[in-house]
Amino acid sequence: MLSPLTIDAFLLDYHLGHVLLLAFVVSLLGAAPLKSQRVIAAVVMGFGAIFLMAPFTTLPAVYVLFGIGLAVVGPLLWTTADS
Repeated sequence: MLSPLTIDAFLLDYHLGHVLLLAFVVSLLGAAPLKSQRVIAAVVMGFGAIFLMAPFTTLPAVYVLFGIGLAVVGPLLWTTADS
């Protein structure tokens, strides 16, 4: 069994941006078998909004810029998707 000190030392290297990025990748991998471009676009738009609403003090500015990119690309994916 791991001690709480070992777990804490491991988790101190990560911040909210890492957790959100991991959740984004996992949700994209989960939506990929559906083969629906609208579902992928909804995931991209949703995480774009989440990255933009995350507090700036808990993650670097790179993740906010990533959120802006996702917020722009998501609606483009939605409009180009087949119905």
